[in-house]
Amino acid sequence: MVPLSWYLILAAALFSVGLFGALSRRNAVAILLGIELMLNAVNINLAAFWRYGNVTNMAGQVFAIIVFAVAAAEVAVGLALVISVYRQRNTVIADDIDMMKF
Repeated sequence: MVPLSWYLILAAALFSVGLFGALSRRNAVAILLGIELMLNAVNINLAAFWRYGNVTNMAGQVFAIIVFAVAAAEVAVGLALVISVYRQRNTVIADDIDMMKF
């Protein structure tokens, strides 16, 4: 049986890679990809704590499904915004997107 600490280390590493990707990239699609990696790290934690906790309680799986739904909505809305910005500005560089400034 794999110890819980291995799952937590994997999730922490995945979250760290996602955070680094979201903060260091200039491309809006790469930033969305980093956010997705962070959400997947959260799902690993939820599933691991569910598995090592009370197995009859389904709360961990339910929360993981909710996170999957939020991630899917985030991808749909985020990519729609990126496509809209690209059509107007012909760029997806996050520093060049200043449409909200007046």
